Amino acid sequence: MKRIEQTSKTVLDWQQGRDPGLPALPSELLAWASLSVGPADGRAGDLQRELALTLDALDALNADAETLRAAIIFSCQSSARPAPSGYLVGGVAELVAGQAEAEKVWVIYAQRGGGTGAEGLRRLLLAIIRDVRVVLILLARQLVRLRAATKLPDDARRQLAQLTADIHSPLANRLGIWQVKWELEDLAFRHSQPETYRRIANLLDERRADRERFIEAFKTQLRDVLQAGGIEAEVAGRPKHIYSIWKKLQRKGVPFSELYDIRAVRVLVRDIDSCYATLGLVHGLWTPVADEFDDYIAHPKGNHYRSLHTAVIGAEGKTVEIQIRTFEMHTHAELGVAAHWRYKEGGGGDADFERKIAWMRQLLEAREGEEDSNNGEAGVSTTLIEDRVYVLTPQNEVIDLPRGGTVLDFAYHVHTEVGHRCRGAKVNGRIVPLGHQPSSGDRIEILTAKSAEPRRDWLLAHNAFLASSRARDKVRAWFHRLDQARNLTAGKDLLDRELKRLALHQLDINLVLPRLKLQKLEELYVAVALGDVSAAHVARVLHEAAQPAPESARTLLPLPAAALARPPKPAAGFTIEGVGNLLTQMARCCQPVAGDPILGYLTQARGVSIHRRECAALQRLFSTHPERLMPVEWGRGRAQSFAVDVLVRGYDRKWLLKDLTNVIGSGNAHILGLNSRVDAASGIAELRFTLKVSDFEQLHALLARMSAIAGVNEVRRWP
Repeated sequence: MKRIEQTSKTVLDWQQGRDPGLPALPSELLAWASLSVGPADGRAGDLQRELALTLDALDALNADAETLRAAIIFSCQSSARPAPSGYLVGGVAELVAGQAEAEKVWVIYAQRGGGTGAEGLRRLLLAIIRDVRVVLILLARQLVRLRAATKLPDDARRQLAQLTADIHSPLANRLGIWQVKWELEDLAFRHSQPETYRRIANLLDERRADRERFIEAFKTQLRDVLQAGGIEAEVAGRPKHIYSIWKKLQRKGVPFSELYDIRAVRVLVRDIDSCYATLGLVHGLWTPVADEFDDYIAHPKGNHYRSLHTAVIGAEGKTVEIQIRTFEMHTHAELGVAAHWRYKEGGGGDADFERKIAWMRQLLEAREGEEDSNNGEAGVSTTLIEDRVYVLTPQNEVIDLPRGGTVLDFAYHVHTEVGHRCRGAKVNGRIVPLGHQPSSGDRIEILTAKSAEPRRDWLLAHNAFLASSRARDKVRAWFHRLDQARNLTAGKDLLDRELKRLALHQLDINLVLPRLKLQKLEELYVAVALGDVSAAHVARVLHEAAQPAPESARTLLPLPAAALARPPKPAAGFTIEGVGNLLTQMARCCQPVAGDPILGYLTQARGVSIHRRECAALQRLFSTHPERLMPVEWGRGRAQSFAVDVLVRGYDRKWLLKDLTNVIGSGNAHILGLNSRVDAASGIAELRFTLKVSDFEQLHALLARMSAIAGVNEVRRWP
């Protein structure tokens, strides 16, 4: 990356003298920006110069035309003078919106007084910014403001420096924008601790430019030695900056005279053998400093960092630190678990956030290497992917949740007792249901009751109240402390309600015990109450257990040997044991769907009527004509659809029907009929749907989603 200089004076003359190969901007846009800011003198003149210098800095960062346009429009537009028509579109609009979102973070930072919780704000900033190029604009603008901070009052200058140290410098560091990072750190240190800065500067008995010339000469000499030794290597170096020198003095607790890495060089080679060969050449050319050699290749650091570190005495008696590593080690150190920013900032960090930072840095490096930025952007997505959500408490503390986390997850993240007492929530001042999923930047307020009383249905997956396993464990732990009798009663109620909803309540519940490795029903009820097993899972197991085995099915009805000899044929999606080509029809009394346990009943004129095994009408027919009962299985032929009646009861409210039909449609079911009525006295609406579904699993999932709708009290198959 080339050095970032400050050259321009106004917006209008900024484009003059630029490299012709850089993306040009329309003169109309520049003229609008100049008029919007005002004349090039006084306060308006300062704003013009700040914008022009920001554009210079973005040029040095290889910013594309969209990034430059977005920086101009955000700085200059107002309600009185909006951006020219046609410019605020596409990627430019997204970049302008990203800068506006960043302004919210600056406001939160100012309200909190800075300093504490800066890591959370950095994560929030990256979460609400959807385009990596916004970060470039923010860093360039902050760099220009910091350069001009000497004109500000002392308090304002220190506040600007603190904001830079807390937010901008760490971001530049993490993204590998080293030149910006070094200058931001040095300027922020200079303005926040001017006396310490001057003291260290005086200790460095040479100017920075002189140090850089020394490093360049050292690198040239080292390259020649390596080339003569037949070692293919990449040599890079930079002098230590004043802020990094101060940090090392603080960390090591040593006087300035004992720092041996004020000047540092890094050598990258192809393999480990070349690392040690390079070390031998370095020690043969320059005198090594005693006790300053570390072999992190043979003995890696705890974060898997690998490299050779040594210090030598170069020309004029000046010490130089040399790091030697392979290209693979360097990639791991810069983008892997041993990323330089973790060492510098002394933090841990989570794997998901590190992957995002690594991806952003790789994207920036790819953009910097492009010769033609317009062509290079084809196929390169600049949108950030984030699997965490960063939200705010009323006190502006940043809380991170997994994507898909709910406001109830947030309550348990704040404190277990807050979660237990949670009865509602507000997001940005608006009341929302407990299953609401907030977005990054949302401010959440939890509404609590006086006593802790979590609800058991928070543990039901289909209700989607909790996405975090940590929060679910806290709810389970609360119920574990209840007495056995309450858990037995609650578990039985939950299970009975679920089985009735799926019309499985007439089946023998004892069938599930061996499949769930339980001995008694009481154990099952307690497990359901504590959330160790869900009522929906028990219902599925019971449904599977009730399916008849083919061998046992034949014993239900003795058939002639000749009939048994004929191969069974699927008839309308069914296999009737030993009989083929029979007319079949669905019983309208119980409306079985694929997957239900079924039996056939041979009618006098309409073939075989297919019933659910627990159908009350079938039981009455069996008591009078048991010989007509026929074992039936679902066939494996072409896909079919089945009509089923569903009863819904809930509070009569606006959009209830709309919400129900949306869920039905998104579940790929079809509405064949609908009847509804409202009890005016109680305000309860009753809706009876006739739905077309493909099988029992689809129906099970659909009923679960419908029961989770706000205001719905009951959803079940009918009758």
